[in-house]
Amino acid sequence: MIRTDGPGAVLGIKARDSTDIIDALETGLAYKSLTFLQQATGFSLEMLADWTGISLRTLHRRSSEGRFRVDESERIYRAANIFHLALRLFEGDQDAARHWLTTPQSALHHKSPLQFSQTELGARQVEDLIGRLQYGVFS
Repeated sequence: MIRTDGPGAVLGIKARDSTDIIDALETGLAYKSLTFLQQATGFSLEMLADWTGISLRTLHRRSSEGRFRVDESERIYRAANIFHLALRLFEGDQDAARHWLTTPQSALHHKSPLQFSQTELGARQVEDLIGRLQYGVFS
């Protein structure tokens, strides 16, 4: 079972608060954070590349370098946050969270949350949808 106590945990980041997360993002996430995200989500590297908008070639290059750039780190964190929220929505059920993230939703113009959250604005709308679903608001 994946820890559901925050997106930092999904990335393998030990953080006391949001300041620690911000520091990690500003420094650039270590490549192992993507490995943690891949293990948590069960998604292929190709799916994560599409979701984060980081090409496979760049991911392989970052693997050698050991660290992501700030903008790449933020996109990886955004994906981890969406996964974390979906995991909480489904009470820690990874399969249900993965299924929901990859299934088109009418509230997202019949796109999957994975597709819709590839941009910052789209991610906010997916977060909003998850919040509405958690509180039983019709979506």
